[in-house]
Amino acid sequence: MASFNVYSPPAAAAPPLTNKYDVFISFNGRDTRNGFTSHLHAALCKNQIETFIDYRIEKGGEIWQELVEAIRESMVYLVIFSERYAQSKWCLRELVEIMECKNKNGDYHVIPVFYKIEPSHVRKQTGSYYSIFAEYERNLDHGLVRQWRKVLFDAANISGFECNGRRTEAEIIEGIVRMVVQKLNHKYTNELRSPFIRDQNYACIEALLKMQSREVQTIGIWGMGGIGKTTLAAAIFKEFSSKFEASCFLENVREESSNQGLNHIFKKLLSDLLEEKVHISTPKVISSAIISRLRRKKVFIVLDDVHTSELLETLLGVGHDYLGFGSKVIVTTRDKHVLQGRVIIHHIHEVKEMNFENSLKLFSLNAFNKHCPETEYLDLSMIAVAYASGIPLALKVLGSFLRSKSYNEWESALAKLKAVPNGDIQKVLRWSFHELDDAEKNIFLDIACFFKGQNRYKVTRLLNACGFFAEIGIRTLLDKALIRITFNDSIQMHDLIQEMGHKIVHEESIKNPGGRSRLWKSEEVRDILKNNKGTDAIETIFLDMTQNTDDLCISSQAFRKMPNLRLLAFADNKAFQRKKKRTNEKLDLPTDLELPNNLRYIQWDGCPLKSLTTSCWPSKLVELSMPYSNVEKLWDGEQVCTNIFRNVY
Repeated sequence: MASFNVYSPPAAAAPPLTNKYDVFISFNGRDTRNGFTSHLHAALCKNQIETFIDYRIEKGGEIWQELVEAIRESMVYLVIFSERYAQSKWCLRELVEIMECKNKNGDYHVIPVFYKIEPSHVRKQTGSYYSIFAEYERNLDHGLVRQWRKVLFDAANISGFECNGRRTEAEIIEGIVRMVVQKLNHKYTNELRSPFIRDQNYACIEALLKMQSREVQTIGIWGMGGIGKTTLAAAIFKEFSSKFEASCFLENVREESSNQGLNHIFKKLLSDLLEEKVHISTPKVISSAIISRLRRKKVFIVLDDVHTSELLETLLGVGHDYLGFGSKVIVTTRDKHVLQGRVIIHHIHEVKEMNFENSLKLFSLNAFNKHCPETEYLDLSMIAVAYASGIPLALKVLGSFLRSKSYNEWESALAKLKAVPNGDIQKVLRWSFHELDDAEKNIFLDIACFFKGQNRYKVTRLLNACGFFAEIGIRTLLDKALIRITFNDSIQMHDLIQEMGHKIVHEESIKNPGGRSRLWKSEEVRDILKNNKGTDAIETIFLDMTQNTDDLCISSQAFRKMPNLRLLAFADNKAFQRKKKRTNEKLDLPTDLELPNNLRYIQWDGCPLKSLTTSCWPSKLVELSMPYSNVEKLWDGEQVCTNIFRNVY
């Protein structure tokens, strides 16, 4: 059986389990006591399934009350229909009680087993049941008989197991135990899983699956790492899978297929759906008998963390031709491209960040075991929720980490986040980054450290000039949900994703900022430019001029040690106001800069110099942007800048 992780809740958050038994077996002892039922009971006990079975032949009033209590305190009912099951009024009374429990509570499950009898004989009371009910009609109250007929009809209409000689009893018992474990997993994981908020993402997936429809529906759930794809799929699976004839949740498909092989994971899928061990030599060849059996089943499948379209095609087939009417499939992935291959995906849902209200609830459930923060911690909780920016993983990690800590410890931990990102959050966010090739990694880091919020066309042109194949690279980042394009065509990135990019660059040279490929922190940039601390590692520099504008000091040789510098920006969105107020008079700037020949882009908002001369302008320069500057002359004589697209204001 495929398994998925049970998410651990905060201490004491889960309610105690009230059920005394896992399984109640209803059977006629004369037909199956010493054979099938005894073997089934032994198999259940071997799997640590707490089972109630009554071996006493003589029954009385006190015994009946004990049976009723056992039925009400069980979660799964195994009803073994045999030739003489209906001859036992006790069995029929048990069945009435069982069906009442099932109808009152959807968490109770009935699994019928037809032991050497046709399901239609039970459902319609024909065959051996005909004469039994003919006698009941003559001797018993007609209302009671109608009640018995109805519960037999209802129970026999539930999908179950047929023991009719086509399969060995051992195989059938194995399948029954597997289904019981599956039903119990639904119950226990619903009680033991970590807090989950049913937000707009849940409602959207539920609507897209069309649970009441006989159509086969395949839904792709896509989004960045930590956004809650697996948790969302698990919540839907736990809610609805019991309504299907068979189900399978394959978690960590990427990891499982890598460690165990594709053949192993495909056999796991088939075994769960067919409820028996399946032996195949290769996923590419499946017997017609297996396909025929699958086509007759309504199944629910979740394939979690699929990383290639080829793997998805192998597991599902191009047209889902082995799935029965009404079957539903959910595929989760961090790469949208996986869902755009040959396999038919009816809808693709991008998981959106949680809104602030739901974020606060989820954080509070992990931090305080309730939906609202403690009053004295409200302000700090708001800071934590703002930092998480709607990412469920971050909300859970922070809430769990801060649980039971003092107010001062909360303040210290949240202050630390500004300088040192949480390692557990970073680990998940980096999965998608590690899958990128070198050019795509460079594009990602350039956007995180330099281009975030800028126009897509401009960024593409400049990245192409750097040799990074920007069109396909940006498409890959979009598919992996590492960036997004806004309505006005600017490139944006989630704050936690950008923080991850900053952390990756920081780790290139932890002690020495000059040894990093990209610089963006104001104090580090100013120190390097003033004191000639640059190195050949530096590729981009972004300085926010709105911070301490009037103390910028640049040595004339500041860029001499940066031969690989590609992008340089002194950005100031208040340059127009500064120019009008003439507030840039204290800058210590050279009149003759030595600019690296590798530069593709120079931006200097509100440059206060009247001339920006250099002995040799970079020949690879693509764009020079100097809005609201005082520059009157760029160079003397003739310069070769064949690639430049000038943007001087």
